[in-house]
Amino acid sequence: MDEPLETAELLAFSKTVEARSLSRAAAELGVPRATISRRLARLEERLGVRLLRRTTRSLALTDAGEALYRHARVVLDAVHHAEASVRRADDVVRGELRVSVPPGLGAGFSAMLCDFARRYPEVRLHVHSTTQHVDLQRGGYDLALRASSALEPGLVARKLARTPLLAVASPAYLEARGTPRTRRDLRSHRCIMGFARGELPQTHWPSSGGKFQVEGALFTNDMHLLCDAALQGLGVALLPQQVARPHLESGALVHVLAGAIQADAHLAVIYAEREFMPPQLRAFIDAVMAWGGGISSHGRTRRSRSGRRRATRGRDRDRPATPGAAPDGLPPQAVA
Repeated sequence: MDEPLETAELLAFSKTVEARSLSRAAAELGVPRATISRRLARLEERLGVRLLRRTTRSLALTDAGEALYRHARVVLDAVHHAEASVRRADDVVRGELRVSVPPGLGAGFSAMLCDFARRYPEVRLHVHSTTQHVDLQRGGYDLALRASSALEPGLVARKLARTPLLAVASPAYLEARGTPRTRRDLRSHRCIMGFARGELPQTHWPSSGGKFQVEGALFTNDMHLLCDAALQGLGVALLPQQVARPHLESGALVHVLAGAIQADAHLAVIYAEREFMPPQLRAFIDAVMAWGGGISSHGRTRRSRSGRRRATRGRDRDRPATPGAAPDGLPPQAVA
């Protein structure tokens, strides 16, 4: 009978994949680098296949490594679930969470994070702010907030919120350059642009009649810089309503092209489909959904195609979150 795989070896392998470095995996597990290397070598020898391609500068999974990593996560999740079940008697949620979020979510999101940290002091929360489309599973993230609900295999998306996009400019800019009344008028204006999907500079803006091309004077993936540039009179910017609202109320910015530009920014919660969801992840999803104006997940949770085949198992993973106040005035996203 073949010798069974050891949990320590699977954990070393999983952490190495997620950290993309033996040294970082060793640091996260609190063991010497040589221990990680030894466990990986033992695992490859036991299976008779190479799992990782290692060079001095990079580390990549082989096809066999890809397959093992998917199964290893299921096994490790089950182990964590068993540990949580044993510890549940003390009613303490603990563990580590790695979260990826886009920048510029506002003070309401920061307040939610602080409330969560105070409520669950035994949870170590790692929040990484980026405009990049991160790979949750390879990057070792438990959850991501995305402006898109595009899914990779094995992931679940829950629509969180939406907010209108508003074209805005400073009074000084409009006095100097005139107020655009139609989208054609923007041809003679300077526009402050973001990045599409976090990587490519925007070339088009949405409108009630479809997308139209605009000329950018500044391109940035920083929402705060985008807003500041508009406040400084650099040009016309397209901002989420909750970002623009305080400046519109103070008169520092003016809403233009209200009838010509009608589009929404969407936010979704993305996480891996699991047989066993760690309590700390479940608690964080509940907190995020409450912050976003939580809605019942029935009929509102979308899985990747591969995940739909497993949707009948573990239905408690997507139980309804407790309704709460919307973030910075964001209305909840109503989806069929």
